[in-house]
Amino acid sequence: MHKFDKTVIVDVESTCWEGGTPAGQISEIIEIGICTLDLHSGAIEQNEGILIKPQDSTVSDFCTQLTTITPEMVENGISFAEACNKLETEYLSKNRVWASYGAYDHTMFVNQCSRLKIPYPFSNKHINVKTLFSLKSRMSKEVGMSGALRQLGFELEGTHHRGVDDARNIAKILNWVLG
Repeated sequence: MHKFDKTVIVDVESTCWEGGTPAGQISEIIEIGICTLDLHSGAIEQNEGILIKPQDSTVSDFCTQLTTITPEMVENGISFAEACNKLETEYLSKNRVWASYGAYDHTMFVNQCSRLKIPYPFSNKHINVKTLFSLKSRMSKEVGMSGALRQLGFELEGTHHRGVDDARNIAKILNWVLG
């Protein structure tokens, strides 16, 4: 049974490298930024970043420069399976509509769950905020999250490319779209 009281907003950060993926490495989720958007009040709640210890890759210097996430930070992270369990138990992610900015986050979850044989932690009701924003704004092409914030006159809060901060910023955009 789906609950329509809140939407779960997700933004992931993944291992990455300048110039492509080196041999022996794969891109995997190292942070799940998450919050909920109360659909009645517009309040952003439960905002956190869940750090995940990668199983099959390492955090490169390039990745740290982009995200500020260091190898030491993820060394203390939880497993991807534990993170998925947390999404289901603390955010009711299987029973709520969930949203991300673009298709990347959805694709990363589908691929990583499949590869690791972990149950997918979300409902089948996903909102692509990037597309929805572009449609509502009657734009000829989609813009990135920071561009959408600028267009709305909203400040980018926190550090761009940190899931914890980007999830909150995406929630502000979705709240505007739904308003």
